[in-house]
Amino acid sequence: MRKYFSRECIGYFFGVLYRPIDSFYEIRYRDKGSIPLAVICVFVMSALFTINRIFAGFIVNEVNPRTIDGVQEMSAFVLLLGLFCVGNWAVTCLMEGEGRVRDIITVAGYAMLPIALIIGPATIFSRFVSLEEAAFYHIILGFGIGWTAFLLLIGVMTVHNYTLLKTIITLVLTFITILILIFISLLMLDVLNQIYGFFYSIYTELIFRF
Repeated sequence: MRKYFSRECIGYFFGVLYRPIDSFYEIRYRDKGSIPLAVICVFVMSALFTINRIFAGFIVNEVNPRTIDGVQEMSAFVLLLGLFCVGNWAVTCLMEGEGRVRDIITVAGYAMLPIALIIGPATIFSRFVSLEEAAFYHIILGFGIGWTAFLLLIGVMTVHNYTLLKTIITLVLTFITILILIFISLLMLDVLNQIYGFFYSIYTELIFRF
């Protein structure tokens, strides 16, 4: 376990911020990545995202904080990122991608680093901004999201050894796959709920009769 938190692994973790191609190359082909670090980054990001949704200033917050379930928000964020990893793995298996599952997880986790570093200060900043200054908050968040999207693009392109065009096509297909997985999951839940309702009605009928 110590090797996953070594100075070298941490160096490559933060290295994706300023030399993403080299860092992702080392992660894929020389096993310099750390899945525990990636997972920690995802959970930290999910917590900060939830905190932002609840505690962002009322001027920039478009949702009612009282209607937000923190655990549900964090779970949804982690689940969505998990679906991205599954969807990307499924798509790249069909498109001759060289990345392994652990590489995809590492890329997804490491790509969250910019927005994770930015969203906390942005949340604090939002508590003090006026209506005229709200645009700066959105610019800060937009910069973090754009940086994260860029790292995700570079990471997928590097670990799968794709061209830029093929990477973009792969990401589009990945998001389509995510929608399909969500649809199938909801459909299965609905079917299971109906089956449960059917057997429960039989059970209730038997109880009343006997």
